[in-house]
Amino acid sequence: MSTAFYNKFERHANGEGLKGHSTHYCAGCGHGLVHKYMSEAITELGIQDDTVLVSPVGCSVFAYYYFDTGNTQAAHGRAPAVAIGHKLANPNAIVIAYQGDGDLASIGLAETIAIAQLGNPITVIFINNAIYGMTGGQMAPTTLMGQSTSTSPGGRKHISGQPIKIAEQIAQLDGPIYVERVALYSPAERNKAKKAIKKAFQLQKEKRGYTFIEVLAECPTHLKITPDNAEKWVKENMVPVFPLGVKKDSTVEPWWNIEPPKFEGSTFVELIGGTTDKTERHCKAFPAHLHPSDVSLKLAGAGGDGAQTAAILIATASINEGFDGTHIPAYGPESRGGTSYADVHIAKTEVLNPASPTPDILIAYNAPSLAKFGNTVAKNGFIIFDTSVAKELKPTDSSIKVIGVPFTEVAAGLGKTVVKNIVSLGALAAATDIFPRETFLAAIKQALKDKASMMPLNQEAFDLGYKAAKEYMNTKGY
Repeated sequence: MSTAFYNKFERHANGEGLKGHSTHYCAGCGHGLVHKYMSEAITELGIQDDTVLVSPVGCSVFAYYYFDTGNTQAAHGRAPAVAIGHKLANPNAIVIAYQGDGDLASIGLAETIAIAQLGNPITVIFINNAIYGMTGGQMAPTTLMGQSTSTSPGGRKHISGQPIKIAEQIAQLDGPIYVERVALYSPAERNKAKKAIKKAFQLQKEKRGYTFIEVLAECPTHLKITPDNAEKWVKENMVPVFPLGVKKDSTVEPWWNIEPPKFEGSTFVELIGGTTDKTERHCKAFPAHLHPSDVSLKLAGAGGDGAQTAAILIATASINEGFDGTHIPAYGPESRGGTSYADVHIAKTEVLNPASPTPDILIAYNAPSLAKFGNTVAKNGFIIFDTSVAKELKPTDSSIKVIGVPFTEVAAGLGKTVVKNIVSLGALAAATDIFPRETFLAAIKQALKDKASMMPLNQEAFDLGYKAAKEYMNTKGY
């Protein structure tokens, strides 16, 4: 019988010999049987080319070596969220989240419940072996009362709570249409498991809704018993706590008929509020005097200082000039009077990491920002700060240039302190030659397209910042 497995598994020995036909699972582990039933169901339903299997961190982390389907890895507990992303991006795909108990019932419980309640047609296969299998046999949310694990050597006690009955939790939600708990400890139960898995896939194929199969599986390794005894243990110890059977089976007419998302450029531009208008370019070349291929900046200040707006303008200017530009804002409790910041990158071709832990350029709008980030600036970098509110910082590296400009004072002189961030951009242009004056003004003009009357004020603020920075640099001999 053909299956949805690869003809050989290349995880070990390049797929040669016996290793090319064996998985990484321990002898007697339930994962192997469930994989077999999934593979057979996928083949029988003719959905192999449409299937996407999402496997997160856990014993099944290498499932992509075995299933000849679409495969995606997810962070621990996040498989349902990734699965929904696949389903919305490709509504006709058969999407399967394959998860263990530590993954699904612990770190991923919020995603599990929220996405089950959505009811969108995905299938979750939940392997419940009552323990964290891959990471060392720690107590899981499904570990039985009195069960010994590496983190509960004296057995699970009442202080740790009762084991979670996930199938029952899922069944009580409105979103799911089919929920069943099965086991693997006998031929009869294995046959039921195979039928349940196939039915779950079938209902998804028919676009009827969310399906969930919990499988009570053996883990002889952490139980420290033989596979035969592990089957007996599941039957005698797990089944009384986790009763087998159908928990929910609703008759639902097919309803999933959403259109796939459109990825046309015009749609994207409309979504982000962008423009298809060509912008005039003023840079003769990438500012390689600051960094050969990727200039990093950090703009930091208090809420209302305009650091985030200035960061967006720098990134916009970069894109207008044909470079790549990113802006990552960081908000938090500090934004009210303390330090919030934005990381910006300007790359010749592509930004590979948008964070700026050691920026080439720091623009500080208040004293806490200067103190917090001043010593993180890279060698041969620049610190541009507001002398209206902060005293000059002596850098630990003498190669760093420090330029003080009274952003707030200059802006107040214009009657609008809100333009102090534009003053800072003028200072940035003067101190670093990162972009020509025209590049910045073009980005500012774009931002003020609905407030054209503000452009003269912003242009004056930029020019005064530029002039002040040049004067300061002359006094310092830069």
